[in-house]
Amino acid sequence: MKLELPRQDDTIALGRAIGEQVRAGDLVLLTGPLGAGKTVLVKGIAAALEVHGRVSSPTFVLARVHEPGPRGIGLVHIDAYRLGGDVDQLEDLGIDTASDDSVVVVEWGEFVADRFGPDYLLVRLERRPDDVRVAELEPHGAWVDRPLPG
Repeated sequence: MKLELPRQDDTIALGRAIGEQVRAGDLVLLTGPLGAGKTVLVKGIAAALEVHGRVSSPTFVLARVHEPGPRGIGLVHIDAYRLGGDVDQLEDLGIDTASDDSVVVVEWGEFVADRFGPDYLLVRLERRPDDVRVAELEPHGAWVDRPLPG
């Protein structure tokens, strides 16, 4: 399923729709080139979860942990770009222990898809020359039986 996202608000709305469906322990992997809207989509997920803290790209810190809000589900926001395939660094960050009561969202997630197991939602984002973003949602494992936004 492909969705056109002409405005930044549309990308945030898609993130909100995903965020409304996620549960603690879920994994969402994002892929796409620079400027495709990955962090903007995470802002929508965070808004739906009502987590604490400002969402920004974790490129230089690798991961940001957002404490749960009223829904009781936290957010672990990872940028795997700088890992360059070295997913062992994720263990050093303690992501496994945080993921039980949080949703884990990984930008550049294609590098770590097999690290977290078979159950995840892959969101492919692209940016067309006319500046419209296109999102493709690809469910895996337990995500196959869930209704997807769009």
